[in-house]
Amino acid sequence: MIMKISLNLPLSLLLLSTFLLSFPSPSYQQHPHTFSNPRLKKAYIALQAWKKSITDDPNNFTRNWEGYNVCNYNGVFCAPSLDNSYVQTVAGIDLNHANIAGSLPKKLGLLTDLALFHINSNRFCGSFPYTLKNWCLLYELDVSNNYFNGGFPKVLLSLPSLKFIDIRYNYFNGPIPSKLFDLKLDAIFINNNNFTSKFPQNIGNSPVSVVVLANNNFQGCLPNSISKMSKTLNEFILEGAGLKGCLPSGIGKLTQLTVLDVSYNELSGPLPDSIGKMKNLEQLNVAFNSFSGEIPASICRLPKLENFTYSYNFFSHAPYECLKLKSKDDIFNCIPNRPSQRSHSACTSFNAYPISCESFGCYY
Repeated sequence: MIMKISLNLPLSLLLLSTFLLSFPSPSYQQHPHTFSNPRLKKAYIALQAWKKSITDDPNNFTRNWEGYNVCNYNGVFCAPSLDNSYVQTVAGIDLNHANIAGSLPKKLGLLTDLALFHINSNRFCGSFPYTLKNWCLLYELDVSNNYFNGGFPKVLLSLPSLKFIDIRYNYFNGPIPSKLFDLKLDAIFINNNNFTSKFPQNIGNSPVSVVVLANNNFQGCLPNSISKMSKTLNEFILEGAGLKGCLPSGIGKLTQLTVLDVSYNELSGPLPDSIGKMKNLEQLNVAFNSFSGEIPASICRLPKLENFTYSYNFFSHAPYECLKLKSKDDIFNCIPNRPSQRSHSACTSFNAYPISCESFGCYY
């Protein structure tokens, strides 16, 4: 289970959706067979093409997508354009939880003033058309919980204003382009897909505050370059991401981190002492791995640590500070005098083959 994520994003990002989705409908009177400006005409063409590509709309969400007044369409939000406040344009799309089935037509690229695109929890499928490269003002994209497939939608890498990417719970596959981590993003959610690749070595270049890569099959080691994210990263979720090797010592430099979840991987070796320097850490989950040795007392002395889950590992000792934590889980380890631990024979067998972090071929 992925930890609850509280998005500690810049205020401008958190307010953008509220601003666009509550923007009042334009007050001008539009002739029923005309458009007040060319941008709304292009929006009409784009939205009518999209409606034709919809194969199922059981809740009749798009029932009023008729006529030329696109600003009155359900889920379509208009606002003054950035370059001319007297010109209304389509600035936001929000079809969340509409249960619509269909695809994204090429003509959606005509929505060149779009800043927000939310279509999560529907049944859209296929891939992203290359024409979306025209969304130069797009700030937030949320297509989570759909049926999109194919490789990572590389068209997103060319959008200069994009800050928030959420493509989780789809069927994307293949490698993650390293360019993703060179973009000036605030949040990356790509969890619960079928991505398969090693972690790009440049992941530390990303200025994000939240990154969720859980439940994919990345394989390989976590690069030590993550230490470069120390000034911005607040939440790092890697549950079931396919990690192997040891945790790099550089992880302790993520002093702004509040949530770290590396559970359900194939990590081994000791927990780095450097984690004890992460003074803002509130939730730490390292369960269901093969960590061993002693848990550093400094970790359990972290001033804000509320929950420490280290069950289903091979730890041989937990200091008294860890046992005092109100919320912890230490079952199925090799800790003497603690309930529900592994058998003596299982612990002896594991310890007969000491772990060498260098043997994984990772750079730490």
